[in-house]
Amino acid sequence: MKSFSESYREAGVDVTAGYRAVELMKTHVARTAVPGVLSGLGGFGGLFEPNLSGISHPVLVSGTDGVGTKLKLAFLMDKHDTVGIDCVAMCVNDIACSGAQPLFFLDYLALGKNVPERVARIVSGVAEGCVRAGCALIGGETAEMPGFYPEDEYDLAGFSVGLVDRAKMLDPKNVKKGDVIIGLTSSGVHSNGFSLVRKIFNVSDRTLSVYVAELGRTLGEALLEPTRIYVKPLLKCFSQCEVHAVCHITGGGFYENIPRMLPRECAADIHKSAFEIPPVFNVLQKTGGIPERDMWGTFNMGLGMMLCVPAAQADKALKILRGQGECPVVVGEVTDGNGEVNIS
Repeated sequence: MKSFSESYREAGVDVTAGYRAVELMKTHVARTAVPGVLSGLGGFGGLFEPNLSGISHPVLVSGTDGVGTKLKLAFLMDKHDTVGIDCVAMCVNDIACSGAQPLFFLDYLALGKNVPERVARIVSGVAEGCVRAGCALIGGETAEMPGFYPEDEYDLAGFSVGLVDRAKMLDPKNVKKGDVIIGLTSSGVHSNGFSLVRKIFNVSDRTLSVYVAELGRTLGEALLEPTRIYVKPLLKCFSQCEVHAVCHITGGGFYENIPRMLPRECAADIHKSAFEIPPVFNVLQKTGGIPERDMWGTFNMGLGMMLCVPAAQADKALKILRGQGECPVVVGEVTDGNGEVNIS
């Protein structure tokens, strides 16, 4: 027998809507099943049994993040099936930077009013992100919080856990002067810097619906494009090629994230002419009058992930990544320095 409380519903929480939402999301969750999943929806904890065969020293790697104020665009556009991809991407891409395979993901969705169909659309994006990352969605939480969130708004966050053999972990200490830096293209702004994006465009349902010729679509469509998930191409490259370190270009852009994959005695020289900056960043900079350094210190500028590889391994790495559907580009090299990033 399902729980029901008329008093609770009068306070703004409809538990029957929660039951309906769970039923609608089950088909999406089922898409993410991978070996090791031991539980379905409805338990107090998600159960996962990792396969440790061939791993001599297992290390768990975890990552947590949310979608941020990019959600404001989803509210205005009433489009909720892609922000879940962003949520997963921000966690699993970080995990992959250690050389780990993400195993499972759990989401946390807090909203002002539980509309089951909307919840199912949100979770469909989470499930799609998990499929792209090769991990399972083994649980989560949907919290109806009237009076805390407006009825038509919500927040979405989550976390993931991955696994790597300690001997195969990536470590900035392995990076050396002369290493080649390879960049993997982004799908656009991804899920960082949206407080600045929203300020630049004075975001509203009207501004988001404007067609921008330079972008070839509406502004909203370009900005809501979900974050790319790089897990599978990276893992393939790690398994067949020597890779010293990887960094995910997220909040803080180039200046904050690239140093995270460098030892203290090294620097990174990045060549702007080596890759094409997507039009969305040119539109952002021109519309907002943003100084160039602020652009490189806030956004990914068209490169969502970077790898440091020995120069002798660069061609091999490029070939592997292209075989995985990526468009990798040699964008710079590691030099002597003190952890700085030089963009020229």
